[in-house]
Amino acid sequence: MPASASTEDRISRPGTGELRPDEFLRALYQFHGSALLQFAARRLGGDWHRAEDVLQEVAIRAWRHAGELDPTADSVRPWLFTVLRNLVIDGHRARQARPPEAGDPELAHLPVSDGVDHLLTSHVLIEALGDLRPPQREVLLHVHYLGRSVNQTARVLGVPPGTVKSRTYYAARALREALHSRGLYAGGLDRAAR
Repeated sequence: MPASASTEDRISRPGTGELRPDEFLRALYQFHGSALLQFAARRLGGDWHRAEDVLQEVAIRAWRHAGELDPTADSVRPWLFTVLRNLVIDGHRARQARPPEAGDPELAHLPVSDGVDHLLTSHVLIEALGDLRPPQREVLLHVHYLGRSVNQTARVLGVPPGTVKSRTYYAARALREALHSRGLYAGGLDRAAR
């Protein structure tokens, strides 16, 4: 063996065709991983996370050529560095080709309806309806929930239309007061929050 050969080259190694995929990758990382990672981090402006991603892609591409490459040989390093450099350049070009995403700052702060407000309002409304007398709840159910007219409600309940009108008025007023006592006002907002 020539005197200029490195210690690593003098170690007897199995042929690359005999290495299992995990052994191939382990040897690649052991012999070249830190140098490739540092090179990638320098090329990527110190972004170690992206450098690790690029290193993994280099390892995959080397593994695809496992029959041709010896992961323990110094002679494979130029190929690895070239692949790494090309991946960094390709990534940079891809980011440059795509326009940067610029969102409207006003849109970032718009509230998104998730149904929670509706659920809470419904819960408070059901509690407030519990404060009403049964005839008041009944008339509100027919007129507002079922959408019946005063005459239809009067026929269903067996009372005169004037009684339906009167109950509706007093029931709506009592419901409004029950909602006010729970912090809900017209439009659904607490006046103190305005």
